[in-house]
Amino acid sequence: MRAIDWLKTPLWAAGIAGGTKSFLKNPLIGDPELNARGLHRNRISLAWRAAERRRAILAPRVDPDLKAAFDRDGFVILENVLPDAVFRRMVATLRSRPLPAHEMRQGQTVTRMTPVGPRVLADLPGAAAVIDDRRIRAVAQYAASTGGFPAWFLQTVIAEPNRHDPDPQTDLHADTFHPTAKLWLFLQDVGEDDGPFMYVPGSHRLTPERLEWEYRMSLTARDDPRSHHAHGSFRVRPDELAAMRLPPPRKVVVKANTLVVADTFGFHARTPSDRPTLRMELHGHLRQNPFSPWAGPGFTSLPGIARRQVDIFLGYRALKRRWLKHGGVWKDVGTVLVDSPPHV
Repeated sequence: MRAIDWLKTPLWAAGIAGGTKSFLKNPLIGDPELNARGLHRNRISLAWRAAERRRAILAPRVDPDLKAAFDRDGFVILENVLPDAVFRRMVATLRSRPLPAHEMRQGQTVTRMTPVGPRVLADLPGAAAVIDDRRIRAVAQYAASTGGFPAWFLQTVIAEPNRHDPDPQTDLHADTFHPTAKLWLFLQDVGEDDGPFMYVPGSHRLTPERLEWEYRMSLTARDDPRSHHAHGSFRVRPDELAAMRLPPPRKVVVKANTLVVADTFGFHARTPSDRPTLRMELHGHLRQNPFSPWAGPGFTSLPGIARRQVDIFLGYRALKRRWLKHGGVWKDVGTVLVDSPPHV
């Protein structure tokens, strides 16, 4: 072991007690011998038990029908979220007003992230109403098993199937080893052929079959050629779903003004598009330390931070890029319309 590795070991050990998921970046988490002895299996079991305790605290705040749907499927669908006139005005504003944006390319797909901080929200009362909706926030918190405040931004997903490189997000996968929530308010209709979100109903539960599968994946994840898999976002094959007694994935085909909330510990993906498509969404995500006993609001819920989480994240990335010459996969593309062609 190199001297620098000895210095990093305490940080790697601390990562075990947090949300670190990469089997490549953290040699302890990725160690096959430690995982053969149950490291990953124990982490996921402890995280699941902690999540169940937090969800029990959060459950009384959730609409009973939404709670029942989530407990059954791992996701919920809310239609006609905004009054029609408010929704149409919001979409029209977004189609006509350029906003600062960042883009990331993953093979055939470009994802555009447009922050919606307080200044932007002042001109988008519809988006502000969604972000401040306590019913929506309650089900998101229940799905993520945390009382925190979701990070929100406008997301544009642009599929270019004429490119040969595959999009890794079209492989069924779990985002990480513990419950997390993602939310999408779809700003246009999403049909069968529009690359819709798909989800394996019931795959958000930690069954004995899922736990055994997680154990097997942990033994070889570090050396897996699939980058996302090796970094802890495990990919799953159809035959493995069947072995876990799970159904095939369901395409979530929706009308505009529909909101979907999902626990992305469950298996999900983008459906591959056979034709060029562009999909706009108001998107949110929420996660916390998976082992925390605290179900209440955290740092991200503080005034001045809650609605600026994405701006803070991008500012951090800019500093990292400036000082360390590495700022991640998101590229600043300037001020653009949310439905403009890709720039990366």
